[in-house]
Amino acid sequence: MILLDSSTQAHTIEPIFDSDSRILILGTFPSVKSRQTGFYYGHPYNRFWKVIASIVNYDVPQNIEQKKAMLLKNNIALWDVIKSCDIAGSSDSSIKNVVPNDLRIILSNCNISNIYANGNTAGKLYNKYIKPNSGREIIVLPSTSPANASYSLEKLIDSWECIL
Repeated sequence: MILLDSSTQAHTIEPIFDSDSRILILGTFPSVKSRQTGFYYGHPYNRFWKVIASIVNYDVPQNIEQKKAMLLKNNIALWDVIKSCDIAGSSDSSIKNVVPNDLRIILSNCNISNIYANGNTAGKLYNKYIKPNSGREIIVLPSTSPANASYSLEKLIDSWECIL
């Protein structure tokens, strides 16, 4: 196995939300591919967009504007737990020196009914860094990452339908 050196990375993708957002989905931190494309879940094998499109009965969005429109039309806000961290490549297990995002920008401007984590790491980091201040519980869903090979697309869709 080749280990990559970790380097400090800052989150540069704006949160997606509007005043009608009722559901907040949090990832950990953008992958290398997402950082390159400038938008969430940019890796072609990440199943996030297929899962969301399926549960809200949409065609899978093909560009950033379509992705934003699908989320907002379905009252879904999207962001990540981490504002900056040391990370090797896209490996959640390598994350160190976490600076969390300030979720008040969303929580104070929207009537969020539930917060969901895209994967266990997002849930753990939320509980460690954000829950003490927000007081809000998070519901952990299986990761849509290609690294979560134990979940088929169909199994992910079944698990994620609870957000509606």
